[in-house]
Amino acid sequence: MATFVIVGAGLAGAKAAQTLREEGFDGEIVLIGAETERPYERPPLSKDYLHGRSARDDIFVHAPEWYADNGVDLRLGMRVTRIEPDHHLVRLGDGSRQPYDKLLIATGAVPRRLPGPAYYLRTVEDSEALRARFTRGARVIIVGASWIGLETAAAARTAGCEVTVVEPEPTGLNRALGQELGQLFAGLHARKGVDLRFGTAAAEITDTGVRLSSGERLTADLVVVGIGAAPEVWLARDAGLDVGQGILTDAALRTSHPDVFAAGDVAEFFHPLYGRRIRVEHWANALHGGPAAARSMLGQEVAYDRLPYFYTDQYELGMEFSGDIEGHDEIVYRGDPEGLEFIAYWLRGGRVIAGMNVNVWDVVDDIQELIRSGVTVDAKELSSG
Repeated sequence: MATFVIVGAGLAGAKAAQTLREEGFDGEIVLIGAETERPYERPPLSKDYLHGRSARDDIFVHAPEWYADNGVDLRLGMRVTRIEPDHHLVRLGDGSRQPYDKLLIATGAVPRRLPGPAYYLRTVEDSEALRARFTRGARVIIVGASWIGLETAAAARTAGCEVTVVEPEPTGLNRALGQELGQLFAGLHARKGVDLRFGTAAAEITDTGVRLSSGERLTADLVVVGIGAAPEVWLARDAGLDVGQGILTDAALRTSHPDVFAAGDVAEFFHPLYGRRIRVEHWANALHGGPAAARSMLGQEVAYDRLPYFYTDQYELGMEFSGDIEGHDEIVYRGDPEGLEFIAYWLRGGRVIAGMNVNVWDVVDDIQELIRSGVTVDAKELSSG
């Protein structure tokens, strides 16, 4: 009987285990996670759960009994210390060894850190710790105007905190959306009373706040750092697998070793539509990448070509984004950007390569179909059609 091991008990790993059973795999499934919580979804940690609008039970991928009921050997609080692909073996932190026939690495990413006392938001415990500290009048400094940074800022401000955001880029989400759209999000936070400090960095984090690169000192009750995440590739690198910005895979999510696969935040996979490898850190990639890797492990033909997709909720703004803005030369708007109800299209050479719908719903499929079509569009028709 074959044994499939999944390293990483997050959304990608849990959905891979589920798919293996749904596709008829009757061998042994071992799902290994470093955290002590069973697999859960991370978006609520910076959204509804952080706001206190959803219950703890709502974040989990499966009910507690699902794993035993489906013959999944779930090992929590267990770290993998080494992968030996040539021996088809995984070494664990307790000194034990776990053989496998096929292996999926779904270890995700970890927050990039700065020296000094600060909070980070990655785990359910992180979210609970922040929610407890977000009380009316608390002084909160957010280092980084990233998605996590701005969602955390929105939660803190909604809770009545005094919030300052520090970001060396000229506006929020500058690298994710570009300056033009980033300013829209920055304007929303400014109107909500957030003190935005763009063009300056956190030179030092102390027990009393932050010293900026300008020399100014900001006092705070707590500092939250949200400056991005780094994929956990060290196991793959130590195992001799090919690694770039993530674990390199083909379109079937197979690594440089034929019996080892990677999915989720940690994978830098070849995307058939783009003709190059990409790495996507968002929820939808874990949700769909885990099942795709599972089918590939079973020997099915897989070409994982999902468009990058993510969403955010900040105050009264709800947004969904599809595609990749790299290389765009034009942005076209349909609707009312100032009224926060519109669709933005990023174009390259007259073709739509990305789209973002803000407070406009049930249009994601149409936007993604337009991106996939590769047709040349008329900008005036796109803005008014």
